[in-house]
Amino acid sequence: MSRTVDEAVSIILLIVVLAFAVARPHGWPEAAAAVPAALIVIAIGAVSPSQAGSELSALAPTVGFLAAVLVLAQLCADEGLFAAAGAEMSRLAHVDDGKGGGRVSAVRLLTAVFAVASLTTAVLSLDATVVLLTPVVLVTARQVGVRREPPVYACAHLSNSASLLLPVSNLTNLLAFAASGLTFSRFAALMALPWLVSIGLEYLIFRRFFASDLAAEPTPSGPPEQVEMPVFTLVVVIATLCGFAVTSLAGINPAWAALGGVIVLATRALAQRRSTPKELVIAAGPLFCLFVLALGVVVKAVTVNGLGTAVHNLMPQNTDFAALAAYAVAGAVLANVVNNLPAVLILLPVAGAVGPGAVLAVLLGVNLGPNLTYVGSLATLLWRRVLGTHDIQVDLGRFTRLGLLAVPATLIGATVVLWGALEVIGP
Repeated sequence: MSRTVDEAVSIILLIVVLAFAVARPHGWPEAAAAVPAALIVIAIGAVSPSQAGSELSALAPTVGFLAAVLVLAQLCADEGLFAAAGAEMSRLAHVDDGKGGGRVSAVRLLTAVFAVASLTTAVLSLDATVVLLTPVVLVTARQVGVRREPPVYACAHLSNSASLLLPVSNLTNLLAFAASGLTFSRFAALMALPWLVSIGLEYLIFRRFFASDLAAEPTPSGPPEQVEMPVFTLVVVIATLCGFAVTSLAGINPAWAALGGVIVLATRALAQRRSTPKELVIAAGPLFCLFVLALGVVVKAVTVNGLGTAVHNLMPQNTDFAALAAYAVAGAVLANVVNNLPAVLILLPVAGAVGPGAVLAVLLGVNLGPNLTYVGSLATLLWRRVLGTHDIQVDLGRFTRLGLLAVPATLIGATVVLWGALEVIGP
C-alpha cells in the first residue's frame, strides 16, 4: 500500500480506537478496539513488525511501572488510607466556635480536598484520585452537608493539573520521563514550581467560579466520623516515594521501588485476607495496560507515515520561552483533539530530540489542557463514569466554562515558571 493510504488508514483506526475508548459500548475494555487496530496496521504494512516490536519494548517498562502504581493505590485504599483522608477532610471542614459547638465551612472542605487530591495525584497517580478519592469526597461532602460540585470538580481538575510533579503521577509523565533523560529528583525539581502555580491558580479560580455554592448554608448530617490513620501504610508509601528518587539516582528503574512497596503491602493484605491474588491482578489494570501498548503501535503507524515529519517541521527546535509555549499549546490542543495519551506519543519524538525543556513543556500541555473537555484525558472520562455509578450527571456547560477559565491561566502560569526554572537551574 502507498504511504498516503497507510497514513489515512492509520489515522482512521486511531480515531476509531479513541472513540471506542470514550464510548466503551456495552462496557467493553478499551483494548477490545486497540488490539485489533494494532494488528491491522502491522498487517497492512503501515508499521513494520520490527517497528512495532521496538515501540512495545520502549513502552513495556513504563506500562509495568503504571501497573505497579495502580496496585499500590488499590492496596492503600484497602488499608483504609482514603477513608482516613475523608475523615480528616471532614474534620477540617468543621470550625469550632469555642463553646462546644461549631459550623461547617465549604471553603475549608474545598481547601482540604485540594490538598489531599494534589498529594494523592502526585504520589499515587491520577487514577487513584479519580477512582478511589472521588467517591470518598462525595461521601464527605454529603456528610458535612455542603454542595458537592466544588469538591467533586476539584477531583477532576486536580487529577490532571496536579499530575505535573512526579514521573509516577501520570502515564504521560512516565512516557516523558523515559524520553527526557532526567533523574527522578531533577524531574521533580523542575516541575515543582509549575505544579504549585497550577494548583494555586486552580484554587483561586475555583473560589471565584463556585462562590455561590461555597456561600450556601451547609446542612451537616452529623459530627465528623473518626477513622484511624493507617500509619504502617502511610510509612510504606513515603518509603516508596523516597525509593523512587534513590533508584533513579542509582541508575535503576524506579519501577523496582514501586514493586517493593507493592510487595510489602500485598504480603500484609494477603496474610490478613483483606485481598486475594485475583484482586491484585485486577487492580493492575491488565486490559488497560494492553490498551496502552496497542495504542502505542497505532500512534507509531500514524507518525512514521507522515505525521511525525509534519510535527517536526512545525515545532521549534530550541527551548526559549516562545518555543516552550509552542510545545505547551501544541500539547493542550492535541490532547483535546485526540486525547492526551496519543498527544504525548506524537510530540515526544520531536520534543525529546530538542531537550528536556521541550519534553516538560509538552507535559504542561497534555496535563493541564485536558481540563477543557471531557475527551482531553482518560482520567476525566473515568471521572464521569465514577460519578455515573453514583447517579450524578455532569453539567457539560459548567464543566466547559470552568475549563475555559482554568486552562489558559494555568498553562500560561506554568509555562512562565518552567521557563524560569530552566533558566535558573538548567535542564
